[in-house]
Amino acid sequence: MLFQHKLKKQIKLEEQKQLTMRKPHIIAISYPAQGHVIPLMELCLCLVKHGCKVTFVNSEFNHNRIIKSMSEADHADNAINLVSVPDGLAVEEDRNDIKKLKEAFFEVVPEKLEALIHNINESDENRVSCLIADQHLGWAIELAKKLGLQRVAFWPAAAASLSMMFNIPKLLDDGIVGKNGEILRKESIKLLPLMPDMNTTDLAWNGFSDPELKKLFFDLYFKNVESVKAAKWLLCNSSQVMEYEVFAAYPKLIPIGPLLASNRLGKTSGHFWREDTDCLKWLDQQPLNSVIYVAFGSFTIFNMAEFQELALGLELTNRPFLWVVRQGFIEEAENPYPEGFIDRTRNRGRLVEWAPQQKVLAHPSLGCFLSHCGWNSTIEGVSNGLPFLCWPYFADQLFNKSYICDVWKIGLGFDRNESGVIGRQEIKNKMEQLFGDENFKARAVNLQAEVLASVKRGGSSYQNFSSFVNWIKATN
Repeated sequence: MLFQHKLKKQIKLEEQKQLTMRKPHIIAISYPAQGHVIPLMELCLCLVKHGCKVTFVNSEFNHNRIIKSMSEADHADNAINLVSVPDGLAVEEDRNDIKKLKEAFFEVVPEKLEALIHNINESDENRVSCLIADQHLGWAIELAKKLGLQRVAFWPAAAASLSMMFNIPKLLDDGIVGKNGEILRKESIKLLPLMPDMNTTDLAWNGFSDPELKKLFFDLYFKNVESVKAAKWLLCNSSQVMEYEVFAAYPKLIPIGPLLASNRLGKTSGHFWREDTDCLKWLDQQPLNSVIYVAFGSFTIFNMAEFQELALGLELTNRPFLWVVRQGFIEEAENPYPEGFIDRTRNRGRLVEWAPQQKVLAHPSLGCFLSHCGWNSTIEGVSNGLPFLCWPYFADQLFNKSYICDVWKIGLGFDRNESGVIGRQEIKNKMEQLFGDENFKARAVNLQAEVLASVKRGGSSYQNFSSFVNWIKATN
């Protein structure tokens, strides 16, 4: 009897030891857009580095794009379990069709994700204990609550743009927007006393020309603000020093960024296109602080007039430039470049389909960033001390431009001509103004130092992330 008692005690101790050794298993799911996938994957790579196991869920379509873009070395180094679920769309269907995407990711994927979690828990001794979902996917937070998982919402963009969504009930009460998101009063508003003014026509959902899409996103934002109230944490890919007034107003919104591969001395993951790393060798041959880097993210589409004026504007600057012209960036002709442009700029211009952007922006030859002001691009430029030329496309990019130009004062915007186009001479003039005023660079370098300090030991983002990791481990 004594032997059996000792044996049972030993078995119990071994079971407790196994439990304490078991890694927290996190399942993460992103909104299916490039600008959402990369920062969430970066968060997950940081969690793996701190002893967590992560299963990252993409749609089959995006999963295959990511796998195809990875090199052999990327596959060998990958520390995340990449899995996929069907989205119900055929391969040839347009994933940029927001209506189809909404139907896929809000009606088909929830059921597939629930089945995936059940399958993991039946086959893996490291059962899923926590779900991290993009804030756009409020349904995933509700699913995690239903399954008894710890719940974390992740906002990959600026805290200021999320505060816009938090203010939807007030905008409705004040009669500024209608129940379908339509703008009832065109005016300048201030969401918080220290935030820059914004025009009501620039509210995120109003960037779509289709009224049905406006209503779709307005309803989505309104519903998700309610859904994420069930989350235990609401993490934001920003820094307290960049948006102090927003984080002071919303203490439950926790800044843990900027989440960049360079901050953990690693490589970026989650790209939909293969990076052209040869452009780094080209940058090595350029003078210090001379190159204009031109990139408009994964979603922007230019018409022929805009594209040609940009090309001719870059030519007029007479400066070296690296221009990312991804597939689908120009909506019309097969050869959209102005006649003779390629030959005339061959010795000082470089065109690529997709760049290793974080490495490009960290290169000492970079002089400025001509950007659409997407949040990932914004924090990457800020983290490298670069001044900006701002050409926002839609949604939160318009508000990010306000921070760059009016709050941080590290960039300039462009003015459109009477035809609504940003002309070549305007591009040349603003470029000369930016390079001719050293204060832009000086302010950018000062902001860079503050932002990088926040992610280092003792900084606010570092401490917030450490608290989050401790919570995950304690609740495993």
